Amino acid sequence: MEYQWLKTFIIAAETCNFRKASEKLLISQPGVTVHIKLLEEYLGISLFDRTNRRVGLSDAGKLFYEEAVLLTKNLEESVHRLHAFTEGYTHKWIIAISPLMAETILPYILRSFMDKHPDLEVSIRVEESNVIEDLVWKGDVHIGISALEATRKEIQSIELYEDPLIFVVPSDGYDEESGPIVNPEEYLSSNYLFTHHHPVVWDTLLLQLRKRVTNIRTMKVTQAHIVKRFIQEGLGISFLPQSIIKRELTEGRVMNVPFELFPLPKVKTFLLLKNRGDLEQEFIEKISNYYFG
Repeated sequence: MEYQWLKTFIIAAETCNFRKASEKLLISQPGVTVHIKLLEEYLGISLFDRTNRRVGLSDAGKLFYEEAVLLTKNLEESVHRLHAFTEGYTHKWIIAISPLMAETILPYILRSFMDKHPDLEVSIRVEESNVIEDLVWKGDVHIGISALEATRKEIQSIELYEDPLIFVVPSDGYDEESGPIVNPEEYLSSNYLFTHHHPVVWDTLLLQLRKRVTNIRTMKVTQAHIVKRFIQEGLGISFLPQSIIKRELTEGRVMNVPFELFPLPKVKTFLLLKNRGDLEQEFIEKISNYYFG
């Protein structure tokens, strides 16, 4: 039984159309037919019901579809492990990281950690915080870095650091000495407020804001990096964790306006994992010791 027969069968089963399968596989339609025929002969079963020039999976084909997906996945993973071994990798981590954290943690920490551990192969999945715990629990990823603490007792949840929220507005071109006095209430009443790019704070934060400022216009933008770009372009304002905006502040692309209407909350970042060994502990310590301010 050949690997390509299985791949052809999987695509044909998903499309139930040999012509569409041939287009996806970049082979001729007769080629699809030959692969399916050879696979059926090898298995000794009919995988498709063919009626009036239409095809559909037989009962046996429906059962074998799940097996074919598993067979190809296992083979591909085996080949990947072999290549990884020949490239010098002896360990593999898949890390799920929230979009909010991706810009903060990836550039420096991962690079320096991987330089110290060249035998560690790292793959990154950027996922929303509300699904990261499930990925760790199912074993789809080795480590999760999330804005949400784990709820399952099987998952270890380590608080990495706490990050203050700051009030971020477009740069006005002035320096701190010559610029006019800025009023946060004026900004809030005259600009769009970008919201919900953090999974925890926004409901409470909006409630507090609306008690003190009238006519706040909000725009839901769920990705923090988009919020940063929108603020730079003068499209609105927002509250962002200090760590993810520090470069833009340093370069003068945005401004941090002092906010005294009420104390702003702090947001936390957690590392989620099932098992903690020496390598994982070293990684935790490296993140925890990094200055995010």
